[in-house]
Amino acid sequence: MIQRRFTQLDSVTPAALPRRLAAMLYDGFLVLAIWLVVTVAHLAFMRFVLGHSAESIGTGSLEVATLRLLLVCSAAAFFAYCWGRAGMTLGMQAWRLRVQTTDGGPLSLFQSLARCLTAWVSLAALGLGYWWVMFDPEKRSWPDIVSDTRTVVLPKAEKSK
Repeated sequence: MIQRRFTQLDSVTPAALPRRLAAMLYDGFLVLAIWLVVTVAHLAFMRFVLGHSAESIGTGSLEVATLRLLLVCSAAAFFAYCWGRAGMTLGMQAWRLRVQTTDGGPLSLFQSLARCLTAWVSLAALGLGYWWVMFDPEKRSWPDIVSDTRTVVLPKAEKSK
């Protein structure tokens, strides 16, 4: 199977921190919307399929654990799908960012999941994994380093006459 590669490989530059943070903010709103849908579906399942009373939903540790697991998995699935398919999420598209392998291809599932896990660690460390971009000579964040990928800025599209 031939590995597909992205275009514009020679005209991309490493992404700086402000652009990454802006894309993360956009994607944060998307993930929040996904989490709202997942939470409503989880509550409806507990209420109408399992028959729990409205007052008891969310009081059991199993219910809380399953909801948390669903939230983490839905966020990871969103990012893994977007990065593996086009190398970018909607927030990254808005800021002309793309994440790609070092040879210019889309991420594998393993790389996507490694990026997701490292992103959570980076944020939990007060964002240090992303501040790292300012000190790394190649402008890589911890998720870039761990997954052996690069986050790049795409050139502006040329206007047709």
